[in-house]
Amino acid sequence: MKINHLRNKLALVVGFSIIILSGVIAYAASTVILAVGTIPQSEFVNGPATVTVRTLAIAPGEVLAWHYHPGYAFSVVKRGVLTVEDGCGGGDETLIAGQAFEELDGRVHRAKNLGTEEVLVYNTFIVPERNPTTMNIPNNERRCGPPRSVNECKDDGWMNFTQPLSFNNQGECVQFVNHRPRTILPVP
Repeated sequence: MKINHLRNKLALVVGFSIIILSGVIAYAASTVILAVGTIPQSEFVNGPATVTVRTLAIAPGEVLAWHYHPGYAFSVVKRGVLTVEDGCGGGDETLIAGQAFEELDGRVHRAKNLGTEEVLVYNTFIVPERNPTTMNIPNNERRCGPPRSVNECKDDGWMNFTQPLSFNNQGECVQFVNHRPRTILPVP
């Protein structure tokens, strides 16, 4: 009886250790928050916004979870070669040190380090106040969307979208694009 009890405890400890170790191996990316501030009235989000600046380090071979940002993300690759995969497909974008990119409000994507050295990225997020900078997709499911333009709705493109919703026809997709809140900043 005592031996069975010890075996059960050992099995439980080993099981938890494997789960914890798997989590560490699967998502070893590390972030360091450099600064956080609030804009009382931001034109980007048409209201109060939180600005977060951070670094993101991605180990060689690591693939981050599918996610989106509930605001805007502007990023600069400081070191390594970063690959960004859009949830809607269409090919990966590869960026090297010194290159920058932006991620649109809500667009599903993930980052990958397919190289042999650590990737270091500086991110600046502008999100509506009290929102997280990043939202992971449940169960790490690949999703497509939202559409960025009416052109993405054409030629049966509307059938590809699954985030934040699916469309029944091209007209619904076009309506979504045309009525989605956007901020266009005037250039002086």
